[in-house]
Amino acid sequence: MDFSYQLYSARNEKSPDETLKTLKQLGYSQVEGWGGQFTDPAALAASVKAAGLTMPTAHIGYAQLEDTANAIKIAKAVGIQTIYCPAPPSSDYREGKGDWSQLAAGLAKIGAALKAGGVGFGYHNHHWEFGKLPTGKPPIELILASPDVQWEMDLAWVVKAGEDPVKWMDKLGDRITAVHVKDIAPAGEAADEDGWADVGYGTLDWKSLIQTIKAKTKAKYFVAEHDKPSDAIRFARRSMESVKKMGL
Repeated sequence: MDFSYQLYSARNEKSPDETLKTLKQLGYSQVEGWGGQFTDPAALAASVKAAGLTMPTAHIGYAQLEDTANAIKIAKAVGIQTIYCPAPPSSDYREGKGDWSQLAAGLAKIGAALKAGGVGFGYHNHHWEFGKLPTGKPPIELILASPDVQWEMDLAWVVKAGEDPVKWMDKLGDRITAVHVKDIAPAGEAADEDGWADVGYGTLDWKSLIQTIKAKTKAKYFVAEHDKPSDAIRFARRSMESVKKMGL
């Protein structure tokens, strides 16, 4: 299967062009862009193509997405098929003060506009989306109430939220079109990397999980991500080696 790399993981690398070329050499065929990269979509598209990669998915923040015409322009220029909103628009949501209903309505509006422009749209979760609202439902269900909003499941964040990702696949698998392949370090380890691990070096059984994802969801994109790697290329290399060893 094609395996992608979330370029936010390599945000501190000095040369984006060299990073893209290295990812290709390591065996990646796709990359997932992030909002800070889209100031010059044509130049980005040229860099991705020169490295022999494609960028079928991207993260673009809520504020940027409100200009849906520009988001569509970016997608068309770079060859992005689906844009995922990476997080809520402000820290209020992390602190339990955000209006999830309002956010869900805004995401639905963005999703409808992008769909009309020929671009897919979805939402990428952290752990905040699984707290219980006064209705008893978690925010993720509000967000996915709109048929125009797909789900990019960040499986490790689902686990961090104390949830069983397989149960969510059973419940909303037909809405999951991409998955972030991220690993969690054993308790007490990798404190300098916020407790995350290279894929295959943590506590999640990704060999089994990938097969479950394939069976229970509509995921087309599998994207390696590490929120705070001390070495982005090490993370890319070891994660790809793990994926190959798993026969994926």
